[in-house]
Amino acid sequence: MAGLSTERLLLRQWRDADREPFAELNADPIAMEHFPSTLTRADSDAFVDRAQQRIAEQGWGLWAVELQTTGEFVGFTGLAHFADGLPFAPATEVGWRMRREHWGNGYATEAGRAALQHAFDVLALDEVVSMTAVGNWPSRRVMERLGMTRDPADDFEHPRVPAGDPLRAHVLYRIQRP
Repeated sequence: MAGLSTERLLLRQWRDADREPFAELNADPIAMEHFPSTLTRADSDAFVDRAQQRIAEQGWGLWAVELQTTGEFVGFTGLAHFADGLPFAPATEVGWRMRREHWGNGYATEAGRAALQHAFDVLALDEVVSMTAVGNWPSRRVMERLGMTRDPADDFEHPRVPAGDPLRAHVLYRIQRP
């Protein structure tokens, strides 16, 4: 698959040129404040390797996002399948991470809409979820703008976040195929 496009964005396969700005994003303590830690360059590159492989194998995944006008890398958005290990699994999640200089432009919402459309129209999924730490209000607002809803009964303690860590408490949002 070549990728997805929106009015302003291209969701595409990762390129080697994305690695440096993505590593900078993952090392930014403000951009990563709702994650247990920032990522090392090696961990960031390993993320890119996995994302590239999944897109190559299945035709979809966590796509790199670039501005159509300039080709600038702004982050990632896409779909990830969880087979097990989380209370809501199996499920497919829509997620995003944007470079801080691009926050407030609606890119996460715009790219998230494209990913959801692909999930429902092409992959024929019945439901997509999204999760985040309870206090991550910017991402929660994106989820709500995407039409996702939260049932507090679905909230959970993330098993990969250490006990006692304030980021362990997570909320889960869902959206059904229209």
